[in-house]
Amino acid sequence: MQTVRSRFSFHNRCLKLLFWIALTVFASTLMAPRATATDRGFTPEIFKQWADMRVGQGQPVYWYAVGVAYTYPEGKPVMRLEGIDAARLETQLSIATEAHQVSRKVFVYRDIETNAILREWQGKPLPPIAYPYQYITYSLRGRSVETMVEQGAGTRLQRIGPGSDITARQVGNTVSFSAPLFLDLPLPSGARMQAFEHYDFFNQASAPGIKHPYQISWLRFGDLPAGLGKGVLHMVSWRVDQYSDLPPSIRAYLESEASLWLQPPRDIAEIRQLQK
Repeated sequence: MQTVRSRFSFHNRCLKLLFWIALTVFASTLMAPRATATDRGFTPEIFKQWADMRVGQGQPVYWYAVGVAYTYPEGKPVMRLEGIDAARLETQLSIATEAHQVSRKVFVYRDIETNAILREWQGKPLPPIAYPYQYITYSLRGRSVETMVEQGAGTRLQRIGPGSDITARQVGNTVSFSAPLFLDLPLPSGARMQAFEHYDFFNQASAPGIKHPYQISWLRFGDLPAGLGKGVLHMVSWRVDQYSDLPPSIRAYLESEASLWLQPPRDIAEIRQLQK
């Protein structure tokens, strides 16, 4: 089993990839400048629906994700993606207008035909994308939500935010939460990582007869991993409330290679330990 230190080393190598996935919309949207007070459709009730959907009410929740990477402009599918975001509400800190999320996520690349995990691509390493933890605070501010994110460890600890680019919309008995993201970031090589991403969460808890009422659609245009150039990635996610309800393919990976990700962090105390 890997130590916490080696897991963070693994995590840091993953962050050097040109391809960044931030399945949680908020870790990414916070790179934008702080917005002025704006009506983004939130009310106290919609904020509660948001928090209940995203992190539950104290017990672990699992966002399972599957998707495909396509070349651009050819549109050729080259690899699949599969992963989870395991999260819980930190109940000791949360109040009616503020929710604290403790979570971690991991995604693997899979062969487009066989679905086997890809370890390399044309001789280049293709490690999973792994976050040992993220600590996210959502605060209701009038008609918008302000988000703060902490991730990384030691000298790489990042506190990102605040940001308020999430828009809530009521569509019948569905509430959608949307956020665009325009990235233009410097890389250690001197080049720039430029990409566009868009996230849509759907809360359909009020709609009868839906087995998985919490869903996400995520789209990205930017650099693909392993030197594949520009491309498009798309993933869909849905929430399950029991680890045993995750598909066997991702459970087999977690149990054999990524045991840290079997559950979200216990509480803020574990987060502070992981940040050291």
